[in-house]
Amino acid sequence: MSHIVTIQFTKAGKMYDFDAGSLELSAGDHVIVETERGVGVGQVMKPPVMRDAALSGSLALVKRKATPEDMATVERITQKEQEAHRFCIERIVERSMPMKLVRVEYQFDCSKAVFFFTADGRVDFRDLVKDLAHTFHTRIEMRQIGVRDEAKMTGGIAICGRELCCSSFLREFQPVSVKMAKEQNLALNPNKISGQCGRLLCCLDYEYETYCCLRKNFPKSGKRIRTVNAVGVVDKINILTGNITLKLDDNKIIVIKRDEILGDGAPVTASEADAIQAASQTPLRTTERRPEHRRKQEKTSLETYNLVENARNSPLTLPEVPEKPEAAAAPEVAKTGQQRKKNRSRKHGHRKQSNSVTPAPSTGA
Repeated sequence: MSHIVTIQFTKAGKMYDFDAGSLELSAGDHVIVETERGVGVGQVMKPPVMRDAALSGSLALVKRKATPEDMATVERITQKEQEAHRFCIERIVERSMPMKLVRVEYQFDCSKAVFFFTADGRVDFRDLVKDLAHTFHTRIEMRQIGVRDEAKMTGGIAICGRELCCSSFLREFQPVSVKMAKEQNLALNPNKISGQCGRLLCCLDYEYETYCCLRKNFPKSGKRIRTVNAVGVVDKINILTGNITLKLDDNKIIVIKRDEILGDGAPVTASEADAIQAASQTPLRTTERRPEHRRKQEKTSLETYNLVENARNSPLTLPEVPEKPEAAAAPEVAKTGQQRKKNRSRKHGHRKQSNSVTPAPSTGA
């Protein structure tokens, strides 16, 4: 078993676990620890607790408690950070570099200085690093951060009048969407739901789950509901007070409580009930039988119409004519003449050559 202590290095920053060893520490003490970035000064947030040695084998060991001399060194380092911040801003302005310096941090042993900045894109800061290294004689690291981290480091007062959540107690940023603002019936005005960083307010995430759970007990906006005294459409819902604003059919606005809802839709009114009852009592219409002479006349006209239609649709057929005996005894010469007319060529426009031999013309002898 070993003593595990929780330490933070900046206000509202991430907390890390270290092995306290045999040191007796309490919440609020400052200690000197060795980190991946170098030696640093941290503040104990939770007193040491006993844990399994297998779980704490990879944890770094706390060197010692911070002495008054160490705290004086921290103050001198703070002054150096301010000087480095002013010098770097001057160089950025001289070179007209598209970047904004946010903060400068020195390691406890002054072995490295980290310059935090924001920019819209990539920045060529090689010449700037040369100037900083030549002036401060230490290792320089340039680190680009986002707008949320900038607000966390800079701090300030939010639109609610309190200190920014990210710089006071919020240690990690949670994703925030416009859906959270809609669920809480907030005005979708960017000036009202955006923070100092220009992003959506982090506090929109605090009560989002509560609103989702409470909304399940309320009807949706635009749904038609009925109460004892009125029937209308849901216009607005106030989840915190439990009030529901109804818009009646005559465009009148009333406010009711959730417990006054009887059901969905509109009840059947007295006039509608009377109309339904009258419709159910109305006898069915019956057709009268027509007189016999009228039915015969209609039948005759219908048969005539059918005969005319059949005559129009059927092909035209001529009556057969009996053959005459003269046609059977027709001479062969007439058949030959008809055959010669049928063999006329249609393509070239002249008569087709005949196989019969024509007699030679007479010489007149």
